[in-house]
Amino acid sequence: MNYAPVMGLEVHVELDTKSKMFCGCPADHFGKEPNTQTCPVCLGLPGALPVPNKKAVEWAILLGLALGCTVNEESKFDRKHYFYPDLPKGYQISQYDQPLCVKGKLGSIRIRRVHLEEDTGKLQHAVVDGERVSLVDLNRSGVPLVEVVTEPDFRSVEQVDVFVKSLQQIVRYLGISNADMEKGTMRIEPSVSIRKSQIPNPKSQTNSKSENQNSKLPEYRVEIKNINSFKFARRAIEYEIKRQTEKLQKGERLIQETRGFVESKGETVGQREKEEAHDYRYFPEPDIPPMRFAQSQVSSIKNQVGELPDEKKVRFMKDYGLSDYDATQLTETRERADFFEAVAGVGKPKEIANIIINKKVQKKEELMKLLQQAPEVSAQELQTVIEKILKENPKAIEDYKNGRDQALMFLMGQTKRQLKDGDSAQIMAALKDKLSSA
Repeated sequence: MNYAPVMGLEVHVELDTKSKMFCGCPADHFGKEPNTQTCPVCLGLPGALPVPNKKAVEWAILLGLALGCTVNEESKFDRKHYFYPDLPKGYQISQYDQPLCVKGKLGSIRIRRVHLEEDTGKLQHAVVDGERVSLVDLNRSGVPLVEVVTEPDFRSVEQVDVFVKSLQQIVRYLGISNADMEKGTMRIEPSVSIRKSQIPNPKSQTNSKSENQNSKLPEYRVEIKNINSFKFARRAIEYEIKRQTEKLQKGERLIQETRGFVESKGETVGQREKEEAHDYRYFPEPDIPPMRFAQSQVSSIKNQVGELPDEKKVRFMKDYGLSDYDATQLTETRERADFFEAVAGVGKPKEIANIIINKKVQKKEELMKLLQQAPEVSAQELQTVIEKILKENPKAIEDYKNGRDQALMFLMGQTKRQLKDGDSAQIMAALKDKLSSA
């Protein structure tokens, strides 16, 4: 019997507004002295009243529109009740049945909703006077948090990886967040289930409508909380797929639960049985009236979306005659794409693209100097040669990852030999870039 994963995602992104979601405290909390950016509102003190951040609402709608969502004409905030030390009020102001945006799509993955809420505080585990304790830092409490919820359309770890990286890129293009996983401003919560399948390869990228959307879903799901790196997300999902599959093969029953990922062990551990919506006792936030949006307001926000990465990539290939690889590299960030367009007219676009990609040039003056030197090899040719060299030398890759610098020099020598020389700095930068993802 074959088993296949069925997965959905909740992705949380902290918005880069100046102030918090419902008060005037600074939203930039990273690295600040604990509990120095708080007030009665974000501390949840009696009598404090929340006032919504207009910019945060507009930015959440902006993201929803970029993901092809429909904006609800009326939306409201709700109270989501649960008790945890980092939640000072005993409830979180979130959105339940009337989110800001619904029914979008990114690639082949359907977006169920995009809604807005406040972030929680943060627990810090420490040793004080020889005792292990948990301390609460509420600087993050109340920071605007947009949540993107997908349908259970993922069938492989690779699909998840492509989706979250694409979403991060869009968020950065919009300028609403740096979406920095290491700083916790973007966090991933996958939900993983396993079902019996006729698909021979569980990692298949096939995502047909009949299989993906209309098949019966498993009666349980396991949610993995607060993952803050792409690498950990992959490891957590891979482990959970393996764990659940083995249990089903033994005839064991899987339960709906929340699990955490232990990075040092590379495995998930049970935290609690997964709550349903009624467990949170949602009800409308009485201190914040419903929000209504006129079509003119939505249109105004939609005009701010601008050209997104995939659209820009297609245009670069068409207008400048660039390869798929070069266009992908140039549109990786909005800043790099804007720089390329600003200087594309000073020479041949393909030559300029090669210099920007391979030399990591960011200033026009530096570019002009390098234009006087014809590049030894195109970015596409260099990429092809490096891929060939790495495929032929798997042990060198392993040695490099184990910290043996001589392996890098060996690979560089092999690449230069294949190219019949070549620019050393260009080759070194391209090799390191490729090895980082190998």
